[in-house]
Formats: sequence, C-alpha cells, structure tokens
Amino acid sequence: MTPLLLAALGELFTERAGIVNIGLEGIMLLSALAAVAVAEAFVNPWIGVLAGVGMGVLIGLIHGYISAYFKGDQIISGLGINLFALGFVAFAIEAIWGVRGYHTPPYEAKVPRIPGLEISPIFIASIILVIVTYYILYRTSLGLKIRAVGENPEAADVVGVHVERMQLFATVYGAALTGLAGAFLSIDWLAAITKELPAGRGFIALAIVNFSNWNPLLALGGSVLFGFFWVLGEWLKNIGTVKAVIPITLMNTIPYIATLVVTAGIIGKSRPPRHVGRPYKRE
Repeated sequence: MTPLLLAALGELFTERAGIVNIGLEGIMLLSALAAVAVAEAFVNPWIGVLAGVGMGVLIGLIHGYISAYFKGDQIISGLGINLFALGFVAFAIEAIWGVRGYHTPPYEAKVPRIPGLEISPIFIASIILVIVTYYILYRTSLGLKIRAVGENPEAADVVGVHVERMQLFATVYGAALTGLAGAFLSIDWLAAITKELPAGRGFIALAIVNFSNWNPLLALGGSVLFGFFWVLGEWLKNIGTVKAVIPITLMNTIPYIATLVVTAGIIGKSRPPRHVGRPYKRE
C-alpha cells in the first residue's frame, strides 16, 4: 500500500497543476537504485532515503522544465523516463555490484522498524503526507494557485499567478514523493534492487489517481483497496491447493485485473483538472 499511496499522492498533486507524469515507474526504479547505492556507501539507511527523494526531485525538475517551460509533450517525456530507467538500472546493477538484475543490500543499509510497533517509519510518513498534501491543496493560497493553473491557466495568469513556476513546483513535489516510494521498496519493504522492482506499481498508482477523483483522502482509500488485491495474489501463491489449480503466473495478474475492473467501473464518473496534459502557451 505505501509505495502505491506515495506515488499516487505525488501524481495527483502534479496533475492538479495541469501536468501529467506517466514516468512514475521509472522514477521509482531510479530512486530505488540511488537509495541502495548511497545507503550502502554510507552504511546509513536515512542518507539512502534522502538520495531516493533527491533522485525524484532531479527527475521532477527535468520533466517539469520540459513540460512547463519548454512546452514539450508530457506523455513522451514520461515514456522517456520509464524507458531510460529500464535500461540504465539493469546496466548500473551489473556495473556497481557485478551481478545481473538483482542485489540485496546489507542489513545495516535497511530502514529500521519503529521500536515497539515494528512498522516502517516511511509508512507513518505516508499517512502524514496524505494530510499534508490535502492541507496544501485545499487550505492554503499555494494550493489554490496550483488548482487554478490546472483548471484555467489563462485566468490564473491574468490575476498574476506564475503558471510555469506553479507547475514546476507541483511536478517536483510529486516526483519527490514517488522517489520516496522507490526508496521504500529497495531499502525498506522488499530490501532489494532488481531491474524491474516497481513491477507495475507506478501504473497502478496512475489508476488510483483516477479512482480518487484527484482527492488525497480518497487516494488513501484507493491505495488500501489496490494494495489488498496485491497482497491477495501473494497470499494465494502460498496455498498448495490453489497453486495446484491456478498457475502462479496467472495469479500474478490479479492486481492488474483488479485495476482494470475497478478503473473501468469509474470511467465517466471522475473529472480530471480541465487543463491537465496540455502545455500552457501565453497568447
């Protein structure tokens, strides 16, 4: 649930400003690699988490400048992030650790659990970030400006809002949260880096944004729902009688099938920001 929630929160914040970033999968993968490499180098998981978030910020700056300032195609830019990550991370794992496609960091590089609760501090942070993101969007003047440029950038520009600056900020904030999701995968929950680590979670996060109708509180509910289907698939794999009847490869598709079914059920009922995905060009 945690990586889905963080990536979905970041994306809905970005889309509220009118920018689409479909490169969530690539951001998570590159951030996961940075988190493992830095955590191992410094033997400190928290520096690794910062490196993962920093990688997200860097990619958010690149995508934000391409989308907001250079008026580039946002879909092509997002695809480029995903394709670059797929090739680069596979190469980097072999170049850094001398193995192909899989590396497990040492215990000292893993994020410790909260004493007494035995849960991840990043999980707690993700819940707090839901409240923070909701508060920024609906209770601050910054949030009002971000929503304004996503709905009607011409009107926002007329009243003095710097459209490109708001869009760049939203894109960087969203990518930073997605970077935190990548760090969570590699040095916390799964404690490993592979060349396909996100395994489609970035695309499911995009579906959660639609499911939540661009509301952070509903994104929390959507992440719990889609996370349940993910865990359900993993649980069924461990039941002998089920494995004897249904191939494991077919059970791996459960979260994706659930995503298609749920998303198909809400098509036409959710309303995206009016100007999302379209570059704003001042007349």
